[in-house]
Amino acid sequence: MPTFTRTAAKNWGFLLDGAWLTEGEAIEIRAPHDGSIVGTSYNATAQHAEAAVVAAQRAFQTTRKMPGFERQRILRAISGGIRERHEEFSRLMALEAGKPIKTARTEVDRAVFTFAVAAEESVRIGGEWLPLDWQAATAGRAGIVRRFPLGPILAITPFNFPLNLVAHKVAPAIAAGCTIVLKPAPQTPLSSLMLGELVEKSGWPSGALNILPLAIPDAERLVRDDRLKLLTFTGSGAVGWSLKQKAGKKKIALELGGNAGVIVHSDADVEDAARRCVAGGYSYAGQSCISVQRIFVHRSIEEQFIGRLLEGVKKLKVGDPFDEATDVGPMISEAAARRAAEWIDEAAKGGANILTGGARRGSFLEPTVITQARREMKVCAEEVFAPVVVVEPYDDFGEAIRRVNDSPYGLQAGVFTRDVKLLFSAFENLEVGGVIAGDISSFRIDHMPYGGVKDSGMGREGLRYAIEEMTEPRILVLNLQS
Repeated sequence: MPTFTRTAAKNWGFLLDGAWLTEGEAIEIRAPHDGSIVGTSYNATAQHAEAAVVAAQRAFQTTRKMPGFERQRILRAISGGIRERHEEFSRLMALEAGKPIKTARTEVDRAVFTFAVAAEESVRIGGEWLPLDWQAATAGRAGIVRRFPLGPILAITPFNFPLNLVAHKVAPAIAAGCTIVLKPAPQTPLSSLMLGELVEKSGWPSGALNILPLAIPDAERLVRDDRLKLLTFTGSGAVGWSLKQKAGKKKIALELGGNAGVIVHSDADVEDAARRCVAGGYSYAGQSCISVQRIFVHRSIEEQFIGRLLEGVKKLKVGDPFDEATDVGPMISEAAARRAAEWIDEAAKGGANILTGGARRGSFLEPTVITQARREMKVCAEEVFAPVVVVEPYDDFGEAIRRVNDSPYGLQAGVFTRDVKLLFSAFENLEVGGVIAGDISSFRIDHMPYGGVKDSGMGREGLRYAIEEMTEPRILVLNLQS
């Protein structure tokens, strides 16, 4: 493996109507693990935001007519460009997001795949021939249904996957022929800006992608702006539902938080289930909305499972994201780590048992396993978004399903059982957007439909499904009577 060095901090402009601007308030992006300056960018102003909307409207007159082969060529070029700059993207994410370098590489691989799949889907946006002669009065009539791009969209993305979750907004928008105004996370805007460099070189028209770091009031003005036809937001539930109330007439797609449950039944391969729960609970310090948080284990295997889980957790290496051996890096900020540590302390004071971890050092939080927690404790009831897992026993599979559902969230759930009847019972009764059989809640491949129910959001990502969100059907009714 190569040795990674920290390069000099770069000054990044933001992308507006095909130009890179260094205007507005300068913002320093600092590495979560040591506070060093990763790079400098600029907060765009309300005037920049207005210009971005105008540019997106103008460019849409080009993109909406762009043929499929051209959109496909552009998406393939972006996918190839990410592959060519693979290590550069990986290093940047390790710096600005604190993501362990081996995990960052995986995210870059996923972004390459996301744009490649979008390229294929861009030429598969079909329609249907619809017979309309179902009544005597409509004899001789038929319809052609076709999907049309909505128009300019507003995308707001989170810090935890600063490349691939941006790709999940930008790639389907390009495939659909929509233009984009993107507000990246304030903690991690640089990966978005690097992606913008590739999009600009791909042949996507000027003004069709605008990337603006924005203050909250200016972003909210865009949310209210009816010239933007879709808000696609990934982030916290509190923010997402608040934005929905402000979004006016535009369509909404919300991918929000979760406190994902995993059921480990008595017939499961305990060693495999524990190994996968370690991977799912602590990757990127648990900062994923489908991170394993609540594990429900059949009482007959509880002791065995916890033993295996602790073995795996204690082997995890916490440290510098640039260390090839690091499994768990820092949380995004010291404040985030402090908040999670306070929740752990609250659980301990309330009678929960901290089997391992719980200590904090700056932005680093030790991987933590908790038992005997009550459902109302924050580590159970809320999205902990940290390297924290709670294990609880159950006696009946139906009880396990009810306890997974006993949550305001419903994003994904994992089920370890060899009993196909129990598996289909879980599929039918779990109140989530996705049930992962024989694996953890945090499994995702980027072309599958992805999204949640209840407080976890509305709408679906995954390229074909996101393209459906970004287009609308229109029917042409034909009177074919002679």
